[in-house]
Order: sequence, then structure tokens, then C-alpha cells
Amino acid sequence: MREQTLFTVFLLVCAVPIIFGADAEPQNRQQNIQELRNHIFSEHKKGKFEEKQNGEKDGELLPDDYDGRSHVEKAAVENSNAKVVKIVQSPDVSKVDESKHKGGDGPDSGQATEENEESESLIKDQTKWIQKMIEAMETQTDESFGESTEEEEEEVSEVVGTPPPPRELTEEEKKAVTLYEMGLGILNATRPNRLEAYKLISKAANLGHDGARLKVAWAQLLGNADPGPIPRNTEAAYKTFVELGEKGLPDAHMGLGFLHATGVHVNASQAKALVYYTFAAIGGNSWAQMALGYRHWAGITVSTSCEKALDFYRKVANSVAKEVSLSGGSAVQRVRLLEEMENPATLENDLVEYYQLLAQNGDVPAQVAVGQLHYQGGRGVQQDHQRALDYFLLAANAGNPVAMAFLGKIYLEGSDIVKQDNETAYKYFKKAADLGNPVGQSGLGLMYLYGKGVEKDYGKALQYFSLAADQGWVDGQLQLGNMYFSGLGVRRDYKLANKYFSLASQSGHVLAYYNLAQMHASGTGMMRSCPTAVEFFKNVAERGKWGEKLMEAHHHYRDGRPDEAFLTYALLAELGYEVAQSNAAFILDRGETTLFSEEETLVRALTYWSRAAAQGYSVAQVKLGDYHYYGLGTPADYEAAATHYRLASQQQQNAQAMFNLGYMHEQGLGMKKDMHLAKRCYDMAAEASPDAKVPVVLALLKLSIMANVEQFQESNWMDWVKTLDMDRTFGPNWDLFLITGLVGLMGLVVYFRFPPHQRPLRPEPGQQRRHPTAPRYVPVPPTLPNDHATATQADRPMADAPSAEGGGQQEPGGGGGEVGEAAAGPPTAPTPAADPGDGEAAALAEGEGDKEGGVKAGGVTPGEDMQGQSSNGSTNLPTEQGSHTA
Repeated sequence: MREQTLFTVFLLVCAVPIIFGADAEPQNRQQNIQELRNHIFSEHKKGKFEEKQNGEKDGELLPDDYDGRSHVEKAAVENSNAKVVKIVQSPDVSKVDESKHKGGDGPDSGQATEENEESESLIKDQTKWIQKMIEAMETQTDESFGESTEEEEEEVSEVVGTPPPPRELTEEEKKAVTLYEMGLGILNATRPNRLEAYKLISKAANLGHDGARLKVAWAQLLGNADPGPIPRNTEAAYKTFVELGEKGLPDAHMGLGFLHATGVHVNASQAKALVYYTFAAIGGNSWAQMALGYRHWAGITVSTSCEKALDFYRKVANSVAKEVSLSGGSAVQRVRLLEEMENPATLENDLVEYYQLLAQNGDVPAQVAVGQLHYQGGRGVQQDHQRALDYFLLAANAGNPVAMAFLGKIYLEGSDIVKQDNETAYKYFKKAADLGNPVGQSGLGLMYLYGKGVEKDYGKALQYFSLAADQGWVDGQLQLGNMYFSGLGVRRDYKLANKYFSLASQSGHVLAYYNLAQMHASGTGMMRSCPTAVEFFKNVAERGKWGEKLMEAHHHYRDGRPDEAFLTYALLAELGYEVAQSNAAFILDRGETTLFSEEETLVRALTYWSRAAAQGYSVAQVKLGDYHYYGLGTPADYEAAATHYRLASQQQQNAQAMFNLGYMHEQGLGMKKDMHLAKRCYDMAAEASPDAKVPVVLALLKLSIMANVEQFQESNWMDWVKTLDMDRTFGPNWDLFLITGLVGLMGLVVYFRFPPHQRPLRPEPGQQRRHPTAPRYVPVPPTLPNDHATATQADRPMADAPSAEGGGQQEPGGGGGEVGEAAAGPPTAPTPAADPGDGEAAALAEGEGDKEGGVKAGGVTPGEDMQGQSSNGSTNLPTEQGSHTA
């Protein structure tokens, strides 16, 4: 034991000055590291340690041994590419026989036990420092390490043992590999054919290909190939993950971790999920690295650690940044289901269709806009470089500089549809730049910066990037920041680099986020900030190709498949996507999934709302308040609800949270009842959102009434009523006066209820209403005003004589009289059509005519002649209802 301790101390004494010494040259330092590694390997290979007497005194690691490095060495370590130094760990020498710890019977047994305990504690402490040194060596980024990488690998292989050569694949295995690669090629194409791709992958899985089996298992779990060749089958996916996980495949461990984290098909166990995520992350799985980074950042089932989150997110961000193309990749549209339900995107879809119609009809700006949509994707439009090329060509032929610049980007980058062509790209960039287009200027700068199709010229690149950046183009700002950061053609200036990176990040460029994250993580040109670096690296990691699953989940939900949508959102929620967390909670909140029971659904929804609220989503914070207010998935707690509402109102200025706080202040729920604070919260809600003005007006009206009622109750109004004597004030008959006044008021209301032109008419004296069956004639002015009675009698036929042509008795009711009159001779005036107003008047007079004995034989009632004249000689003109008699 003592020999082992002394040798460990000696290694520390030798290793610290060698590795972290400030005066050591890079070549000597590299040579010393190799000698140290060779010595460790040789000692481990021999299986024994030699005693080092001179190491006991100087075995303590001082802080100055690490911090004594110069600033140049630290910068070289932080800014170069990582080269992993593989070191085989020494055997665990802290384990000794239990008999040595039990103590002997001799007098020195207690002292020996104390020495052993001290030795063990010392060994543990030194082991920790050795592990730190190994981690520092593994993260060492000096470029000189790359020169001896092959030699180091040979040394490691000598110690570990040379792996056996790979066996030759059979014909069936070769066929499976071919099918799998063909399927992946189709899936990764610009316009993937998922049905055909999964058919090929399914065939490869049937032939035993492990990668294809993993793809099929994920498709069975998430249902992204259903309907199709691979139906959703959670049990089959779980079995495949277990089988392949035993083989050590990282993707299989990731699948098992996801199932245990969400409790799908298995009992939820965050401990097992953490173990599986760790295995997958060690194997290089980006999803697992994101999941662990998010858990360490948010403190989910582990202690919060910004540095660990930074390490995991940095690894994912490095892989994402390498795959970023000139176009930035396809755009990912983050749709929130809650907001989409409240505000359907029908207008946006109609707008896209409208622009497509304009583009097809030859509208140049519409062609450019639709071409950009197809170039990057988004807004319901799938990425399609071929259609983008067609629209850009149409607009470029019309002289549009933006279309020319985007044509240059397409040819400069190249794709599986358009072949890369520097000459054509330079031609279009040049035309667009001559017209002052910033996209074309930035494209020319890229070609001069990297020497694509032209000679490399940093001066011209800086000139074109500056012109593009002055016009606010994001690529110009990004590349200008790169030149100032690296000192290409200009003097290195980190402050200017940070300025241009910040400007480019405002437009959402993923590489701008990545560069800012690197600067904040290393403290280059600014104070080091781990939380800020983690935020930037997390943003970059979420821009990976797996972000397209957000749109897959949205399509599942719109197609009426909530289970598949929830599983996809839940997977992305494990990776830290806030939009996925809120959407998964929304589906659970509405009870649309059938994967869990009702009670368990609310508990899980509360969990996802909590995670989304922790990332700053104000609506999720309000939802948490609602869940605690109503007791959904958790016991009702008004104080906790008020706390969540207050956070949402103070941090995100959420109008709904302010309104809810006002109501709780008004009712005294979870806090002291205060009308003044309630009114203040209502007013703040109206100022925060125009949609809250109508509810706030109603709430303030109610609040005012309740305040007045309370004030009235507190004013002892019963005493005032008791002191009021009505008999003494208004007299003993005050009740009669009150009733009289009310009756008069009612009469006025009835009188003014009907306007004058709608009041019923009173018949004049001597005027009678005609029978409804009597025809009306237009009155003719009399020729002899003084003898009008004789004239009318001469024209009247005999009442008792039979008609010349009828010759019979007239019909009951006087109807035959009119017939006989018409047959006797032509009338004095033609018979007009019945007036519309006469129907109602006739109906009113129908009963009266029958009561008075009906119409006479001649069809004229007493007091009225046949022509419509009254007995006093005045003419009664037929009038409509509501008019006066002429």
C-alpha cells in the first residue's frame, strides 16, 4: 500500500510541472507527456510499481502549478481543435484485503489501521487529481498533439491489444448494407420519399442490419412511417431496443432512455433513463448529449451544473455547425398548438397560395418570394431547390437582382438537384452586386475569401462584406465578424467581431450563435459567461436536422393522430425544445391521447407545463397557476397559483395573469382582499393587451358596484331609514300621492309609446264603413252640385225589379245586387283594383256590416250613395291605413 501511494505521489510531482509548466516549450512539453504516458503504460503492463523515495515530500498539487501557465498557452489550449489523448486507467489500488482493515491483536494494530486509512484517503485524493489531469489532457487542443496521434494509437493498441481484423461480409449482409444506404440517401434528399425509403430500410432490417433495425424501431415507436410499410408498434420497438442495447449501440440506449423517462410501455424511472442517456452520450449519440445537457442545465433529476451542460451542448453544437450549408439549411417552423387553436393560420395559407398564383401569372416580386420559400422551406411549403431554381430563373430573366443573387447561392453551394458551378455562381453574383444587391455582394466576398473560382483576395472579400453588412445583410455581417475574429486581411479585433456576430444573431443565423457561444465560453474579447454560452450552444443544437420532427409532429396532429404527435413532441421535449414541451402539455391537457389514464394525464401535463414555464413561456406559467387554482394534477393551492400568476405578469407582462391576479385580490383568494390592488391589476391587464379591454371594463363595473355596496353597508343605512318619518315629511296621504304619480307616469309612457302616425283613427259623424264584399268605385265629381240626389237616383236601378239578364232573386248578403247593377248597363267609371289598405279596414268592418242587416239590394248602405258620396254632399276618397279623410 505504501509503495503504491509513493508512486502515485511521484507521478504527480513529475506530471504537474511537465504538463502545466509556464516555461516549457511546446515540443518539450509534448515529449514529456509522451514519456509520462509510456511510463504509465509500462508500469501497468508489468503489474507492479517501484518505490519512489524522493516523491513523498513534493507530492502535493499546488494551485500555482496550474495557474502558472502563460496567457498564450491558455489561448492556444482554448482555440485549437480537440485531440483526445487516450490513457488506460491504472487498476484500482485502493481495494485491499478486508483483513487489513479489521486490525490485529498486537499493540500496533490501531496505529496500522490509522496509517491505512490515511493512505486510502490520500490515494483517493490523488486519484481525483489524476482524473482532472487526464481530463485536461483529453481536452488539450494544441495542434502539435496531432503529429503523434498515430504513434499514440499504436502504443495504446499495444497495451490494450490489437483488435481482430473485420470479417468479410456475406452476400446477404452486403445486400442489407446496400439497401440501408439507399434508404438513407432517399431520406436525406432535398425532397425525400419517405414511403420508398422506409420500404428499403425495412428490407435491410429483415436481413439483419442493425442500423436498419434501429430505424425501424424508431419508426414503430413514433409512427412516422404509418400509414406505410412500418405500422406503429411500441412493444416491438422496445424489444428491438433491448436486443440492440445489449450489443452496445448508442441509438438503442437512447431509445430505452426515452421510454423510461416518459413511462411509455414501461414504468417511468428517471434513474434508469439517466443511465441509458449516459451510455448513449458516451457512444456519441447527439440526442442523448442534448438530453443530458438539458437535464444538467435545468436541474432535472440531477444537480444543476452549468459546466456539464456546456460540455454536452458544445459537442452537439460542433456537429451541427459542421453541417450548416451556405443557405443555412431548411427553415424550421415552430408552431404552438395552443396559439394555432386560438388564431387559425388560414390567412397565412391563403396568402401563400395567393403569391403562388401571382408568380405563375408572371409577377416578378411574387416569383422571388415563392422562390425563397422553396429554397429554404417553411410556412407550409416544402424545401424544393428545383422549383426555387425555376422561379429564380424567371425573375432573373426579368432583371431582378435578388433572384440573380439567389441563383448564385444555389450554384455556389450545389445540391443533389443542381450541380455546383463556381463560374455560373460568379456570373450571377457579379450581376447582382453591380446592381447594388447585398446578397450578391456577400456572395462575391465568399468567393474571394475562400478562392472559389477566383484567386483568394482578402482585401476584395473585406470590401464586399462591408458593403453587404452596411445594408444589413446577415451573411455579410457574419463573414465580416469572422474576418475580424481571425485577423484575415485586417487586424484582429474581438470587439468588432462580437459586434458583427451580435448583429447577425439578431437575424437568427445559426453560425452567429455558434461563434458567440465560443467567445462567451472561452472569454475571448469579453468576460466569460457560462450561462450565456449554454444558451447560445443550446440554440445551435436545436437547429440540427432533428428539428424537422417538429413539423412531423404538427402534421400528425393535423391529420388526427394525437398519439403519434404526442410521442414525437415528448421526444423533442426530452431534448429541451420548449415548443415541444408546451405542445405535449397541450395535447395532454385536452385529453386527446389514449396512452395514459385521466389522472396520470393531468400529472404529466403539469410536468410539461412546468418545464416550458422554466424556459420563459408565459402561457405555460399561467397554466401552472390554473392547475394549482383548480387542483388539476395537484392539490388546490391558491397561494401557489397567485405566485405563478405574479411571475407571468412581472416577467412576461402577461395580460391573462394580471387579470387573474386582480380577481384573486378582489375575492381575497390566496392573499389579502384589496379592492385597490384589484383595480390596479385590471388596469395593467387592459394596458398590456387590447383584447383584455372588454373583460376589464366589465370587471371594473362589477368592482365598482361591489365597492359601493360595501361602502353603503358600512355607512349604517338602517339608522337613516329608521329616522325617516314619511307621514311627518309628506303628510298622512303620501301613499295616495305616490300611486297617482305612478299612474300618470304610466299613462305618459303609453301615450308616447305609439307615434302619432301609428295611432287608430276615429270615424267622422255620419260616416259608415262599407261591407268588405262591396266593390269600390272612383268617385266622379257631380255635374249638378245642387241636384246631386236626383242625378244619383236616376242612375240607380230599381231595387225590387229583377235584372234584365239575371232575372232571378239576388243572393243572400247583397252580392246579387252588384251583379245586377253591372248587367244593367255600363258603369260611370271603371272598377279599379282593390287597394292594399282596404283589406285591413274591411276586416275591421266585417262584423259591423252583418249586425246592421247587410248591404241593400243596390249595394249602398244608408247614409251613403253608390258613388261613395255621403248624404251631406261631401266626397269620401278611399285612403290607406293611417291617412286622414279628404
